[in-house]
Amino acid sequence: MAKKNEIIVKDVSIKTMNVNGVDYICITDIAKQKNDIDPNGVVANWMRNRNTIEYLGLWETLHNANFNPLEFEGFRKEAGLNAFTLSPTRWIEATNAIGLVSKSGRYGGTYAVSDIAFKFANWVSVEFELYLVMEFQRLKAKEREMIGWTAKRELSKINYRIHTDAIKSHLIPEEVTKEQANIIYAEEADVLNVAMFGMTAKQWREANPELKGNIRDYATINELICLSNMENINAVLINDGVPQSERLVKLNQIAIQQMRILEGDNGRNLLK
Repeated sequence: MAKKNEIIVKDVSIKTMNVNGVDYICITDIAKQKNDIDPNGVVANWMRNRNTIEYLGLWETLHNANFNPLEFEGFRKEAGLNAFTLSPTRWIEATNAIGLVSKSGRYGGTYAVSDIAFKFANWVSVEFELYLVMEFQRLKAKEREMIGWTAKRELSKINYRIHTDAIKSHLIPEEVTKEQANIIYAEEADVLNVAMFGMTAKQWREANPELKGNIRDYATINELICLSNMENINAVLINDGVPQSERLVKLNQIAIQQMRILEGDNGRNLLK
């Protein structure tokens, strides 16, 4: 299984890292596909190529305001000559390049932004490049999915705080015990559960004894979005002194309306 900062391509482990929001892929690891004994030599041979220097220079010109074009021109003129050699470190230091990063230590190697890494992979093996691009795209899609899920969960937590603060201020009598307060919170949570899912938390647990967690752990992202909105609305209704029974019907109507917008009419029935 791939670790957090690596991807697996054709059974080859390739390290990745993120610098200031930019993804870098270890081309030293990619080079092992061509020569497992001396991957640095593979990278060095690639950088001797005139086409490589021109591509690196063009990429830096497009993406790096601090790129040194004079040093680049010197390398470009020498590229391809028998005596020409150029290490990633020398390229970075001489031109102020940002497309390549050289790291030492346990996770050391030469890293490149995805554009350059894919170009290098193509030079190593067209087949390997295709698998690398596919795996990298899959990883980024998964990351976007996780970011979306985390954002919805954080939004739900914030709205839950607003919701519980409103309950504490308007529904809990003064000097109640902690147990009494918990009962009131549970009742209000179930108002949302019934409005959204048609059952209380207890009823869900009794209906699903084999499942761990609670009813909201199995909610879809659309349902979590709807619950977040309902928590805010319920807090406002509580502040306005609307009785619980009236709030339940109103929240159920809102849940149906919002879920129809989010994913179409799914046949929910209004509470009577």
